[in-house]
Amino acid sequence: MGKVEHNKRQKRDSLLDSAFSLFINNGFTNTSISDIVKRAGVAKGTFYLYFRDKYDIRNHLITGKANQVFQAAYAEMTARGEATDFEDQVLFMADHILNQLAANHSLVMLLSKHLSWGSFKNFLAVPPGGNTPAIYTTFESMLSKAGHRYRNPELMMYLILELLSGTSFNAILYKQPVPLEELKPHLYETVKSILKNYRED
Repeated sequence: MGKVEHNKRQKRDSLLDSAFSLFINNGFTNTSISDIVKRAGVAKGTFYLYFRDKYDIRNHLITGKANQVFQAAYAEMTARGEATDFEDQVLFMADHILNQLAANHSLVMLLSKHLSWGSFKNFLAVPPGGNTPAIYTTFESMLSKAGHRYRNPELMMYLILELLSGTSFNAILYKQPVPLEELKPHLYETVKSILKNYRED
């Protein structure tokens, strides 16, 4: 990477880091583009070289952070080589992702309220860069190697994703209605039921 490209990457990363911090601490509504560029130490015009508006930078943040969490879980699963069945893979990755979120409450604040199927399919269908495939591409690859066929796999994964993201927020941040570790067995039994219900064979 040349010096010019390196500087561009640094400015973009600085804007993303600043937006992440401000969104978490001040809230999305109370954060302006002026706040973001001031914290990043760049001119306002620089912001528009990389992002259309405040919603666009938020979407890039969600995409980037979700990709990091998902790819970390997928890499760990691949390295261990223990989960070979699709349903075991889904449960392994769900557990790994929840553990990552439990260790980083800022990520919970960003992802749990925004990581819906719409973001999963639309934003996360874009490769994050380098040789890393998009999350949606990885999901389709896992599904193609599954030992069972599933009817309407997108609806199946929508239900699982909404279940995990919707129930984890309060359990992680406030231990309500129970702490995450106590909730997990109930969550995973429900995930198994969804997977079983959508099997065709």
